[in-house]
Amino acid sequence: MTAVTASRELSSTSHSAPSSTVVPPSLRPLRCLDDFEQAARLRLPRPVFGYLSEAAETKRSLRDNRECFDDFGFVPRVMIDVSKRSMATTLLGHEYAAPFGMAPMGISALYAYRGDLVLARAAARANIPMIMSSSSLIRLEDVASEKLGAWFQAYLPGDAEDITALIERVAKAGFTTLVLTVDTPVTPNAENFARNGFSSPLRPSMRLVWEGVSHPRWLFGTFLRTIARHGVPHFENNYAKRGAPILSSSVTRDFADRGHLNWEHFALLRNLWTGKIIVKGILHEHDARIARDMGADGIIVSNHGGRQLDGAVAPLRVLPEIVKACPDIPVMLDGGIRRGTDVLKALALGAKFVFVGRPFGFALAVGGAQGVTHALNLLAQEVSRNMAMLGITRLEELNADMHLFRNQ
Repeated sequence: MTAVTASRELSSTSHSAPSSTVVPPSLRPLRCLDDFEQAARLRLPRPVFGYLSEAAETKRSLRDNRECFDDFGFVPRVMIDVSKRSMATTLLGHEYAAPFGMAPMGISALYAYRGDLVLARAAARANIPMIMSSSSLIRLEDVASEKLGAWFQAYLPGDAEDITALIERVAKAGFTTLVLTVDTPVTPNAENFARNGFSSPLRPSMRLVWEGVSHPRWLFGTFLRTIARHGVPHFENNYAKRGAPILSSSVTRDFADRGHLNWEHFALLRNLWTGKIIVKGILHEHDARIARDMGADGIIVSNHGGRQLDGAVAPLRVLPEIVKACPDIPVMLDGGIRRGTDVLKALALGAKFVFVGRPFGFALAVGGAQGVTHALNLLAQEVSRNMAMLGITRLEELNADMHLFRNQ
């Protein structure tokens, strides 16, 4: 059962959380999102797993993204009829089946065969949004052509001409929601990627060969299958034109200099793009107000999963101030969401929606489409079950003053 079916059933079912379709035996031991990480570690070569799992420098921000949820405890209400409850959430004019979606994840086609398409199809079946990463290895046109309702995430190239060309390409493909990531003025410290053997592009070496042959299911089921059917993967969507291959001994990937970009470039983007624009990577309420005043349709409070500035504040800690600063547009959050309780705490503190990244990437690596669907259902079940335990039937009933206690 997909999350959308589960949501509908929860509107009329008394006590049970959503049941899933038959789960393959290999996935049955995986009972929460955290379980997928270790399983993916065994499935993926170390450089690929390291790219997905790692964070910047000392990983302070990565840790705090999780630990900050412990600052709050629930105060449930009791003896309330919760037999009919719904997770349905309206966002940007669309009713989604649950209040969570898939955050953008680069190089997903190395986690599983045609990974971006697998994620987008699973999200569409579940009726939740999936954000396609610009650092993907599948052409954005290939995802857009299936009309799955995916959003597209972009980094602004370095000059107005390249910005215009990229935006025209994304619009022509048929995307209607653009997610602009703004927290990458320079490339982050890549030391932890390097320790795991990851570079961009990957450099052929005996170590890389060993990682491949020692993970034969990945080698034959993902990497060689991709090359046989589609050629060597390239970074397809950072610019209007095709980028560097993922595997090369001599090619250097072109990272546009973004250090000079400013709000005037956002104004150019707002003028070019006729659809919805979500600004992702904001942590300061002043920046949130600027984005709103300049035409952003929504904001994702995010520290990039701890992958950029180590020590950047956890999004949950600044969420209430940003919600207060921008009451007239949806404020969303990503970073650290692993349980249904995390989803509900973020919503209680004012988030309209949350996005989950790494766990769905791990689920993709472990079980492909079935793995992603299993992960989606597990999270949906947790949200529903915990709604009942809190004593609410609709997410709009969540209230920080009533349902949360700040731990000392």
